[in-house]
Amino acid sequence: MDSFHSADTLQARADLCRAVIRSAGELVLKGFNGETGRSVSMKGPQDFLTVTDAASEAHIRGMIERHFPQDTVFGEEGGGEIGDKVWVVDPVDGTANFARGIPHFCISIAYVENGRTEIGAIYNPALDELYFARRGEGATLNGRPILAAGTQRFDAASIEMGWSTRVANEVYLGVVKNLLDMGTNVRRSGSGALALAYVADGRSDGYIELHMNSWDCLAGLLLVSEAGGDVCPFFEIGSLRDGGAVLAAARGVSAGVSAASAIPLSAGDGDGACRASSVA
Repeated sequence: MDSFHSADTLQARADLCRAVIRSAGELVLKGFNGETGRSVSMKGPQDFLTVTDAASEAHIRGMIERHFPQDTVFGEEGGGEIGDKVWVVDPVDGTANFARGIPHFCISIAYVENGRTEIGAIYNPALDELYFARRGEGATLNGRPILAAGTQRFDAASIEMGWSTRVANEVYLGVVKNLLDMGTNVRRSGSGALALAYVADGRSDGYIELHMNSWDCLAGLLLVSEAGGDVCPFFEIGSLRDGGAVLAAARGVSAGVSAASAIPLSAGDGDGACRASSVA
């Protein structure tokens, strides 16, 4: 992969992103299968950490720093600087599932240049499913184009909602009630990044999280936008370093989901102005 180092282009970064997320996936899958042991600790309430998280991030950081030393890396485990060209990395999203032997977890990598997410990849190595998007070029699953669902009715919709300790339970439960009152099915599977990928692939009709870290959501928001879904303007209502509220949904139900959650929709491609009329 030496050719990545000399080409300071989005295409070279896209090629590296695909390669590094798959190689990190091999490492993560070995950890999941017990080949590297399962040492689990807690970073906070319901916030798990395994030795595989650290190993995966170190691998990804090392590859990026080798091929694009001018770029910065901002990761869940190691933090980092945020420059004009920054890779945003979650080495294992869904660690609680991973630690319990549930094959619903992923690696998420986004490349952000001058405040816009240009490349996003989400990989579940247990299922060998790689979601990938470049801005303006659509979204794919294992190279096959994907589209968000065409769902129009709330009583036919399945919405996933993530939970965060940063938001009061009463607020979270209020949004769940709003969704249930609309007739939607509400579920939670334990990986916000994969939940966003599933919205892009039409497996789910929407995803809401009232506070989400950037490493969990940036790749997924680009995937949904490129797959024809609606997303929130994350960089306006949140920030790369501190996170913020996240909403992504199929176009036919997005306005109602926005109203139920009080999270605005972008008027453009995910980085533009809010659709104020979509907020309750």
